[in-house]
Amino acid sequence: MKKNSSNHWSRRMAILYLSGLVVGNVYATPASDLKQPNLPFVSASCLEQETAIKHGLHFSTLPNRWDEAVPLGNGIMGALVYQKDGKLRLALDRADLWDLRPVKEFNGPKYSYKAICEAVDKKDMKPIYEVIDARTQKDIAPTKLPAGALEFAIGQLGEVESVDLDVMTAICTITWKNGTKGYFFTNAVDKKGYFRFVHLPEKIAINLQSPSFELKEGEKEQHNSLSRLGYKNGKIVNKENHINYRQKVYGDVSYETDLKWEYIDDSTMEGVFCITTDGTWYSESLSAGKQMKNHTKDFSTARKEHTEWWKQYWQQCEINLPDKVLERQWYLEMYKFGAASRKDAPPICLQAVWTADNGQTPPWRGDFHNDLNTQLSYWPGYASNHLKESSVFTDWLWKIKENGQAYTRQFFDVEGLNVPCISTLDGRNLGGWNQYSHSPTAAGWLVHHFYLQWQYSADEVFLKEQAYPWVKEAARFFENISVKNKNGKRQLPISSSPEINNNDWDAWFKETTNYDLACIRFTNKAAADMAEALGLKEEAKHWKSQNEEWPDFAVDSTGLTIAPNYPLAYSHRHLSNMLAIHPFGLLDISQGKEMEKLIKRSIHHTEEMGVNGWCGYTYSWLANFHARVFNGDAAARALHIFIKAFCSPNSFHLNGDQLKKGYSGLTYRPFTLEGNFACASAIQEMLLQSHTGVIKVFPAIPESWQNASFRNMRAMGAFLITASYKDGKVEYIKVQSEKGGKLKIFNPFTKKVEEVEMKAGETKNLVR
Repeated sequence: MKKNSSNHWSRRMAILYLSGLVVGNVYATPASDLKQPNLPFVSASCLEQETAIKHGLHFSTLPNRWDEAVPLGNGIMGALVYQKDGKLRLALDRADLWDLRPVKEFNGPKYSYKAICEAVDKKDMKPIYEVIDARTQKDIAPTKLPAGALEFAIGQLGEVESVDLDVMTAICTITWKNGTKGYFFTNAVDKKGYFRFVHLPEKIAINLQSPSFELKEGEKEQHNSLSRLGYKNGKIVNKENHINYRQKVYGDVSYETDLKWEYIDDSTMEGVFCITTDGTWYSESLSAGKQMKNHTKDFSTARKEHTEWWKQYWQQCEINLPDKVLERQWYLEMYKFGAASRKDAPPICLQAVWTADNGQTPPWRGDFHNDLNTQLSYWPGYASNHLKESSVFTDWLWKIKENGQAYTRQFFDVEGLNVPCISTLDGRNLGGWNQYSHSPTAAGWLVHHFYLQWQYSADEVFLKEQAYPWVKEAARFFENISVKNKNGKRQLPISSSPEINNNDWDAWFKETTNYDLACIRFTNKAAADMAEALGLKEEAKHWKSQNEEWPDFAVDSTGLTIAPNYPLAYSHRHLSNMLAIHPFGLLDISQGKEMEKLIKRSIHHTEEMGVNGWCGYTYSWLANFHARVFNGDAAARALHIFIKAFCSPNSFHLNGDQLKKGYSGLTYRPFTLEGNFACASAIQEMLLQSHTGVIKVFPAIPESWQNASFRNMRAMGAFLITASYKDGKVEYIKVQSEKGGKLKIFNPFTKKVEEVEMKAGETKNLVR
C-alpha cells in the first residue's frame, strides 16, 4: 500500500468539504458571505484537479418545475427550491404528515385471502375489485400530505446567474447577477430550515403559503384535489417578520409551521422555519411555535453544526471512478439517501421528503410500496457504510410489526407476520391492485433487510432483539399459510408476481411463482442462519427442513420463468421472476457453470423481450444483475441509459423515458426514488461484493477502466474495505475488522480465496 494513501484521502475530504468546490461550475464561496470557519490550506493545482469532479447540481436559471427543483432534506423535513409564478419557492414537506383515516372496506367477511381464492377459482374478480381495487379510484385517503411553501418576492433582484447544490455541505446557493446571494439548508442537527440573503438591494417580501384544502371560487375539483379530503383551511397568523400556521388534518393529527426572519443590516437578511406534527409516532413534544419562541441560534451557528454532520456523513465512505458520470450520480444518490433517511424519522417512501408540490395528493398517495420501492431504496445503505441511515427501515418495520400481525390474522386467517405491500405510515393496508397490494409474500422481501442489517453490522443485540423475532414470525406465517400439493410439496393457495398480468384475474397463479418462492425460501434461510447464530439449533433445523418442503425454482429454455410452465413472454418493468438471483443471492454464479448459464440466460431473456414495458428502475436494477455476473460494461451501459433518459435535471427518477428515444414505451414522469437508489447500489456492486461470504474487490468494472478506488466500503461480517485499482490492476486492499471474526477474501494477487481470523479493530493489507 502507498505510504501516503491515508493523507490522500484526508486531503481529498478536506477539499470536498470546501463550500461550493464541487457544485457545477461554481467554485469557492466567499467566507465573508457564510461566515465560514477557517479550512485547511489546499494548493491551487490540487483545487483545479478536484473542481473537475462535479458532484452537485448547477443550473444557470432557477428550475421552474417542482420535480426539477433543488432538493434539501434532513429525514423529517424536506424542501424543494425552485421558481413558481415569478417567486422563489421552497415547497415544504414533513415525512410523517399523513391522513390516516381507516379504510371501511377492509373490515368484514368479504375482505380475505380466502375470498380472493374463491374469486380466482370462479374467474370472476368483480367482488374483489369492489372491496380492494376500486376504492382507490373512489377515495382519496389514506394519503401522504403536502405541507405548504415559503415564497420570496425576488422580482426586484433581476436575473439569476447560477443555482447550485453542494452535496458535500447540503447547502443550496442562488446567485443573482446584481450580486445578491441566497443560501438555504435544512439543518441536519436541529431539524429546522435556515436561509440567508446577502447584498440585497432592498428588502424582499416573504410569505407562507398553505395548501388549499378548500376550493376557491370558480375552481373545479379534480380527482386528486386536496379539497376532497374535507379539511377546513388552517389558521395563518401574520406578525412583523413572523408567520405561524396551524392545520388540523384527519383524526387527532395536526401540524404547525413557524417562520421568523430578521435583517442583520440593510442588505443582509436571515430566517429560520420549523414544521412539527402532533399525533404521529414521530411528533415532537413541543410545537413549532413553542420551539421557535425561544430560538436564538443564528444562521452561522446552524450552518456550522449542519455542515459538520454532512462532513461526518461523507467520511463514512468515498469512491473515485474514471467514469465521472457514474461517480457524480453516486454522490447525488447518496446525498439524497442522507437527506431522506434519518434516525427518529419515517423511512423512505415513494417520494420521501419531497412530496409533489402541485396542489394535489402525491402520485400513488406517496405511500410505502413494499413490492419493490422501499426495498430498492435501502439497497445502497449497507455497502456504503451508512448503517445508521439504513437501520431507519428496520426500525419502522419493527414499529409496524403488531399492525402487520393483526392484518395477517384478519386477512389471511393465520398466525405469523405479513406486511401490506401498499402501506400507510402506520403499516396498514391502503389498497390498490389486489395481486400486489395483498401479496402473500411481502414480508419475505422485507426479511432481506433485517438480514442485511445484521450481516453488515454483525450486531448480536440487533439479531437477538429485533432481527430474528421479526424474521421468525414471517417464516411462521409461510408455514401456516402454505398447503401440501399432490406431490407432497408446499405451495401457496394462490400466488402472484408483482404487476405481472397487471390487474386481471390471471395475475393470480395456482402454482407458486418464482417471486413468491424466492421470498419464502430466503425467509426460511434467514431464519435458519439467525437461529444458528443464536445457538438455537432445533429452531435452525426446523427452518432448514421447511425449505426442503418447497419445490425448486421453475426454469425452462428461457431461464427462470414467472411460474411453472409460464415464461416471461413480454417486456415488463418488474424483474420479479429473478429475485432469487438479485438481491437474494440464492442463485449465484459461484455455484457452478450450469448455474452461471441459467442466470445469464435469464438476464438475456429479459433483455430479449425488449424495453417497451420498462421503467427507469428496470435499468438500474438490471445493472445490479449484470454486476452479479461480473459484466461491468453491461452494468455501466444500463446505468448511463438510466441517468440520461430517466432522470430529471435535478437527478430525480421520473420513471418514463424523458428523451422519448425508444428506451421505454413509457414516457410519463411520475417521480419516485427507488430507481435512484438502485443505481447507487449497482455502482457499489461493481466495486465490492460479499453476498456469497467471500469478499471480492472490483469484481465488475468495465474493461476500459484503468484506475478506480474506494475508501471504507462495508462488506458482510462488518469488514471495512479500502482498495485501489491502478493501470488496469488491483494495486492494494486494506481490510479493517470492526467486530472481529473470520475474513474470507479473494486475493487478486494470488488468485485464491484466503481465510484468516481477525480481531476487532485489526487491519490486514493485501499489496501488489
